[in-house]
Amino acid sequence: MTGVAPAPLGALTALCADAGLPAPVVVDGTAGGHRHRARLAVRGRATSPKIGIFQEASHRIADIPRCVVHHPLINTVADAVKAAIRRTGTAPYADAPHRGALRYLQVVVERRSGTAQVVLVGNGDEPALLDALATEVERLLGPALHSLWWNGQPERTNAILGPHWLRWTGPAAVRETIGGADVFFPPGAFGQSNLPLADSLVTQVHAWVPDGAAVTEFHAGCGALGLGLLPRVSRLACNEVAPDSLAGLALGIEAAPAGTRARILAGPAADHLDALDGADVVVVDPPRKGIDAALLETLVAAPPARLVVVSCGIEAFLREAEALRRRGGMQLRALVPFALFPFTEHVETVALFERV
Repeated sequence: MTGVAPAPLGALTALCADAGLPAPVVVDGTAGGHRHRARLAVRGRATSPKIGIFQEASHRIADIPRCVVHHPLINTVADAVKAAIRRTGTAPYADAPHRGALRYLQVVVERRSGTAQVVLVGNGDEPALLDALATEVERLLGPALHSLWWNGQPERTNAILGPHWLRWTGPAAVRETIGGADVFFPPGAFGQSNLPLADSLVTQVHAWVPDGAAVTEFHAGCGALGLGLLPRVSRLACNEVAPDSLAGLALGIEAAPAGTRARILAGPAADHLDALDGADVVVVDPPRKGIDAALLETLVAAPPARLVVVSCGIEAFLREAEALRRRGGMQLRALVPFALFPFTEHVETVALFERV
């Protein structure tokens, strides 16, 4: 289904009613072609490779050569990788015996250039097994290729990306214009897959940040939310723990207008709770498990004047909203659900809390 599934939408509607707000209005997007990012499993045989996603609760692959939710370039890249596998005889990964050379394919489409950042995830800690495949993929994609990377994942694990990286060709990061700022995404960094709707989400967050405010952002990623605020806020402090996202964040700050006041707070959120002092607006964009426990307790104990929460985990958000309202004395002023994940039970919730 498009939009937001009934269960999470019902929970958010009940929360709004309890806070004296009207029922939330879902911001929806197009159903087809919205995914600009994909991580796809590679299985099968060298003569008949399959590239797609696992069937529910299994490692049986469902080949998706013409996925309608993908940006068309993702399907083009998957076709090229299949052809390159057949031509080079590269062995796809087999889970049970832990054999094969190619485990996964990651594709990120850069909108401004219409090209694809491609990562070949190999089974091991050396790229040599995929050198011939990489050469053939580069030849087949030609000008449609933004950059080509090897990632090494030698472990028996469900984690897709491993610790080893090599760039064969192309720029170090995809560059997107988000909220008026240049935002850079190295291949190991998190980025939203539904970029058209993510642009609307960033616009909503920015609308809740007054001009001249001192802003602290936790779980900032590569800066997709915060960097666009730099021309009009008094200062911006961005906390992030993931090394690849920190690298992208540093590139974005380097590309920001001269004279803007920004600093990076590297490490866990719990190590930078002092950054809450003096902040007019606090922005948090946590992973699905929710806001760091120490950060949440500090927000409850000493609520900021204004708090913007961007949550991709409905259960965590409902717990956090309860704590902020009941124990922290904050008031929920606005709530907007974004259907970033159509056809799923997930929802991205953007909420504004204010200190009473």
